[in-house]
Amino acid sequence: MSMTQRPEATVDIKVTNAALEQVKQFIKQEQVPEETAGLRVAVMPGGCSGFRYGLNIEERPLDDDLVVSYSGLRIFVDAFSAQYLNGTEIDYVSTMQASGFTFNNPNATGGCGCGESFSA
Repeated sequence: MSMTQRPEATVDIKVTNAALEQVKQFIKQEQVPEETAGLRVAVMPGGCSGFRYGLNIEERPLDDDLVVSYSGLRIFVDAFSAQYLNGTEIDYVSTMQASGFTFNNPNATGGCGCGESFSA
């Protein structure tokens, strides 16, 4: 009888205090179980530069997710995304024109004006 073991976290993601507070508010609004819920951070094909970021609140990680704990927040990352996200810092910025999450990704070799997609 084999037990499924979760892979050890091998992705380094940082979350600023502003982003952390915003995600915690979203988790409460979604009414998901706080003991298992977390933030899924993903990289998906698309966007004007080749890849785009995805953020989503989920009830629990998938069996093959990397799970990273950051200041009490659980972050779920799939293996494909992990290779592009190592060292990335997620921030939440609010200005008079717009507010939203931003990504400071040292793996990105290019980007676009919208800031929502990148190339690697």
